[in-house]
Amino acid sequence: MSNQEINSKLKTQNSKLEDGWLEIGKIVAAQGLDGDVRVYPDSDFPERFEQPGRRWILRPGETKPQPIELLSGRYIPGKGLYVLEFAGVEDRDQAEALRGCRLFVPESDRPALGEDEYHILDLIGLEVFNQLTGEILGVVADIIPAGNDLLVVSCPSLGLPPQDAVVSDERQDIKDKGKKKKDKEVLIPFVKAIVPVVDLQNRRVEITPPPGLLELS
Repeated sequence: MSNQEINSKLKTQNSKLEDGWLEIGKIVAAQGLDGDVRVYPDSDFPERFEQPGRRWILRPGETKPQPIELLSGRYIPGKGLYVLEFAGVEDRDQAEALRGCRLFVPESDRPALGEDEYHILDLIGLEVFNQLTGEILGVVADIIPAGNDLLVVSCPSLGLPPQDAVVSDERQDIKDKGKKKKDKEVLIPFVKAIVPVVDLQNRRVEITPPPGLLELS
């Protein structure tokens, strides 16, 4: 139900890269002797890597992507990688110098989607409701790409202790100082039968979980 496009805010939390960019991939190695590079994609739109034109590259330690011209690209079956040719990168040494660089496009450059397809950045942060009970379970924290994508739902209520559990203030203070409590995360298959409603306008998702799903994670 989703098409993968990573918002730069999800992948660059430790940098000062300003908003407005979509990360599409990372250069992981040189390919051959003529300046081609291998790219691990963070987008499942093939045109990002196969259609010639301007892309933007962010070098390690920098905070502003610089334009770079994509001349050609091809997919390597079975490896999940693309081989790209950039203008001005003509030998293996130049290609190796790009290892670790990340590729971006402007956030405004978002391909049109079909029915029941969504950009990942639009799903992050949506409130998740149990359609069977009406209760709110949590929020979409991440997406795991798979055969059927999985919504990672952060569920604070599922991580709370039973209401009748009594903990003294002193013991609770010690516990809180030891480590911060982590919300429980539940993996929800992103298929129509389980996630029948995705309402982007009202920032909500409704699920109809089969028995036991909420207890699995």
